[in-house]
Amino acid sequence: MPGRVILAESAGFCYGVRRAVETAERTAAEQGRCWMLGDLIHNAHVVRSLEERGVEKAAGPEVLGRGDTVVIRSHGELKSVLEELEGKGVRCVNATCPNVCRIQKLVAQAERAGRRSVIIGEPNHPEVVGVASWCAHPLVFEGPEAVRQWLDRGDTDWETPLTVVAQTTCIRELFETSWKILKKECTNVEIFDTICNATHKRQAEAAEIAANVDVMVVVGDRKSANTKHLTEICLKRCPRVFQIEGADELSPDFFDGCSVAGLTAGASTPAGIIKEVYATMSEEIKAAESQEESFEELLNQSFKTLNNGERVTGIVTAITPTEVQVDVGAKQAAYIKLSELTDDPSVKAEDLVHVNDEIETVVVRVNDVEGYAELSKKRLDSIKVWENIEQAVEDKTVLEGVVTEENKGGIVVSVKGVRVFVPASQSGQPRGADLSAMVKQKVQLRITEVNRARRRVVGSIRSVSDEARKAAQEQVWSSIEVGKHYTGTVKSMTSYGVFVDIGGVDGMVHISELSWSRIKTPSEVCKVGDTLEVYVIGFDPEKHKISLGVKDRSIDPWDVFMDKYGVGDVASVRVVKLMSFGAFAEVVPGVDGLIHISQIADRRIEKPEDVLSEGQVVDAKITAVDEEKKKISLSIRALLVSGDEGYGDGEYGDEE
Repeated sequence: MPGRVILAESAGFCYGVRRAVETAERTAAEQGRCWMLGDLIHNAHVVRSLEERGVEKAAGPEVLGRGDTVVIRSHGELKSVLEELEGKGVRCVNATCPNVCRIQKLVAQAERAGRRSVIIGEPNHPEVVGVASWCAHPLVFEGPEAVRQWLDRGDTDWETPLTVVAQTTCIRELFETSWKILKKECTNVEIFDTICNATHKRQAEAAEIAANVDVMVVVGDRKSANTKHLTEICLKRCPRVFQIEGADELSPDFFDGCSVAGLTAGASTPAGIIKEVYATMSEEIKAAESQEESFEELLNQSFKTLNNGERVTGIVTAITPTEVQVDVGAKQAAYIKLSELTDDPSVKAEDLVHVNDEIETVVVRVNDVEGYAELSKKRLDSIKVWENIEQAVEDKTVLEGVVTEENKGGIVVSVKGVRVFVPASQSGQPRGADLSAMVKQKVQLRITEVNRARRRVVGSIRSVSDEARKAAQEQVWSSIEVGKHYTGTVKSMTSYGVFVDIGGVDGMVHISELSWSRIKTPSEVCKVGDTLEVYVIGFDPEKHKISLGVKDRSIDPWDVFMDKYGVGDVASVRVVKLMSFGAFAEVVPGVDGLIHISQIADRRIEKPEDVLSEGQVVDAKITAVDEEKKKISLSIRALLVSGDEGYGDGEYGDEE
């Protein structure tokens, strides 16, 4: 098998790092210049690039002052530093990874609850140092050995309640071993698994690749903790592991005798560096292989013998109207009949292949007497399709196909020419839905069952859609924060609000948050299927509840009213509520005024509804404004009776 490089799918920027870099770049573009305290992330290439974009590195918080903008790095910052910056009037843009923020909150909560915090991680790492500053007297252990040493000293109260967290990039084995020791020895221990999911996935993938390659290369800054941990994990499974910062550190000696190499990268390694290393490794392995291939092996290949069913790759040497001649490096002359090249009788051979093209086929007949061999591309294509389908079952690969028909109990999807039956329960549609509506749609599915002998293939669309929905939900929960904006879709409505899908997760917009105006039902402002721009008011990860808002909080309706109207002005108002003592009317969205019963008409009336109705729009004069209590008195009578005076009865003080 030719030498190859296996690249870890999870290699490179994680969500937190990407978020920090994008935040810094955006802030620099908006401000023209901003600051970072220390390295925003642990990668010298990225830090240099940020400095070129206007994100300068400050020597410390003491050099910053009012008017400066600082981007808080992804690892977080000391609580005391944040307080110092705030006190000096420095604008802080928080690019701290949400996972790190969660750990800071956990230890702060533990502190308030009278618990002592235990942090499993590297004591001098910026993330750990920052987390430790959010609680008093934290215990920081690098791993189980440090935990045992602390317990052996016996200088602790075994009854002291402990809260255990982990550095986001901690090796899972170290964390689990550490907390199990504490759980066994101490009486009151609560555990929070705060290792980043992306970190765990990257470590697990690196371990799997390292166990199946000759050489493993880990790319990342030498100051990066998660890169160092990847190297440690790989060293346990592969004898030859090299940690580098870029392609210029690769050496041909790394790949002596190597047929398969693995490549992964830390969370702060840019994609460009990974691509460069991958390309260089591929070239180095190819060069090493070409040197090892002997003349004798090449000579033997030129005289190989063909066998029925054997796959062979050759070069097209000639094309006739009925066949294609192929040089497969064997003693026999080989050719492909046009009928074994394509099923389409209208297609010519020269439309499909050209002289000097490389073509892969399967041997269908060998005639040693006459010295020729018949080949077939069609049969090989068919074999490959079935092999790919069977492999897709084992690998749980997501495939794409087109729904061709509705069938009894489900639908049929064409995947690379193979009919795949998808039961109704696996169609991803609600029970009883009209499946014929899916015909001609492109869908993604997994193959769940293959019987090549019976040419039966069964698949599931639901497993892919469920997984995509779960991934989208995890993405939302990993990045959600108060104030964050989303574009959502109204999924359902109730009398008290609407539920909005913000990417696989539903949040609730209470009726009071839908509009500044008074509304009785959500249907007055939206309907199912509408797109809404919403922002997060609050959320509870444990209960999976999210409160959303639609009203623009940057606009104060009272300020809008004060800018537009004053006492004596006439406004067109909408009656929103009738009371026994008068009527409330909306002057501007979010601001209501009172039309006292004595100010509704130029005559005495028994009740407001004798003259007004809810929803009615009328002109009214603004007779009084209480700025402190934000109350407005209105009068229709003032516009009806010339020279009318004394509107005291219309003020809020007489509502009874």
